[in-house]
Amino acid sequence: MGKTKIKICGLKRPEDIRIVNRLKPDFVGFVFAESKRKIDKKQAEKLREALDPDIPAVGVFVNESIPNVTELCREGIIQLVQLHGNEDDCYIEEIRKNLPDTPLIKAVRVQSKEQILEAEKLDVDYLLLDTYVKGQYGGSGTGFDKALIPKLTKPYFLAGGLDAENVNENISRCNSFAVDVSSAVETDGVKDETKIEEFIERVRNHE
Repeated sequence: MGKTKIKICGLKRPEDIRIVNRLKPDFVGFVFAESKRKIDKKQAEKLREALDPDIPAVGVFVNESIPNVTELCREGIIQLVQLHGNEDDCYIEEIRKNLPDTPLIKAVRVQSKEQILEAEKLDVDYLLLDTYVKGQYGGSGTGFDKALIPKLTKPYFLAGGLDAENVNENISRCNSFAVDVSSAVETDGVKDETKIEEFIERVRNHE
């Protein structure tokens, strides 16, 4: 295993881009789903233009129309697609046809081992394991029981309740491909440079 990768999700202001350009996480996330972090295509375009070209942007979608997802990828606004809703085999197959070279991440709001193993069968490149909160597709800031994670062959992003204090313990325990953070690096709903820096430092210095 190489170093654990870092994804800072839910960027929405030019200020956020300035922060990540300086701190260089491995991925950033733009949320196109209903959420307080939602942005539209126009905003995403502006953010991508300002973003360091070496940092891939992940588009986060919940049951989004396939043409919309395809367009954002083809225009170079996002480089990876994260499906956070009830997208099934057929949906994923369609996306693959349209975007054969785009890495796909399927989010699982963890409730059981069986559910994660089921998701692993989907034709995606990565899973993202997040906390199940009724009626909420991610960004809840709460953790889940890591004992529910089975042995997986697919690399996965670990999300849900991670912060600078607990991230290293979670990395040691789960050995995930990447860690994903959003609300824990915010203050009053806005990305906080000090918190992002501390989170990234902890992960990068993790032995």
